[in-house]
Amino acid sequence: MAEVVPGPSIEAVNLSKSFGSFAAVSNLNLKLEGPKCVGFLGPNGAGKTTTLKLFTDLIRPTAGHALINGADVHKAKKTALAHVGSVIETPEIYSSLTPREGLMLICAHRGVPKSERKRKIEEVVEEVKMSEWIDKRTGRFSKGMKQRINVASSLLGDPSVLLLDEPTTGLDPRGMSEVREIVKGLKTRNRLIFMSSHLLAEVSEVCDEVAMIDHGKLLVYDTLSNVTSMFSKGSSTVEVGLNRPLAAGILERSIASIPGVESAQKMDDRNLRIVFKGGLDAQELLLTELTKMGIGVLSFRPAASALEDVYLNLIKETL
Repeated sequence: MAEVVPGPSIEAVNLSKSFGSFAAVSNLNLKLEGPKCVGFLGPNGAGKTTTLKLFTDLIRPTAGHALINGADVHKAKKTALAHVGSVIETPEIYSSLTPREGLMLICAHRGVPKSERKRKIEEVVEEVKMSEWIDKRTGRFSKGMKQRINVASSLLGDPSVLLLDEPTTGLDPRGMSEVREIVKGLKTRNRLIFMSSHLLAEVSEVCDEVAMIDHGKLLVYDTLSNVTSMFSKGSSTVEVGLNRPLAAGILERSIASIPGVESAQKMDDRNLRIVFKGGLDAQELLLTELTKMGIGVLSFRPAASALEDVYLNLIKETL
């Protein structure tokens, strides 16, 4: 009988971790279910990396439980992590090895059957768009290229859950953009992605939901739209990406007249910022009307500035 893979879920139940008198994570209760990307936001030292380490059993909880697909990570590690991929902090393949060689070692460690290793390695390297570099020494790679190979290594077991710890930290703008595009692509594979970050624009661009943590305590967890409306005083802001420059007059004549729109402005030739009254229903109407106009809408997401307002209101100070 074929193995039944549980639906993707991550749950913290009264999860705590202390180092001496310092509480890195304090009574965290958080449940994520279903395929999506959840941004884990907070300032440096807020407890993000500690939480992810608890979910991979790299460290043990002081109290509470970390569950993945219903299994306790510490008490049933093999079962809990069977369908998990992770990139925690900054791992690297030895610089003298090629991606193929390094990933072959990881396959052996993870028990991937020998007959499947070559195919699987080529698949995950293709998924992170590094196929042309598969037989080049990683010592010659940029930080962004190395990080893409790290992400590839996390995909070798075809995971339903991915844990990514600030995957763009330390990268230049090009490397950051490349890794973000990779994460967006991973969302299409029916996976639950839990990605820590302290970059608000990154979370706004990539994630569907957001959880904020500070001083080891959860402050809020909800959809990105609901979180960004918390301090909006009834108004919401979205950024709209277009496939082509907007024709003259459409912004003033058509978009500004959509019911509920308070203001609409160009950020540049192919990006708009629109402020509108209302919640999710108003947002749905706005997207519907923009699509009807045939203006080439490619993206539609809450503005990073709206998430920044929430962040600054909830996170008053850091240690």
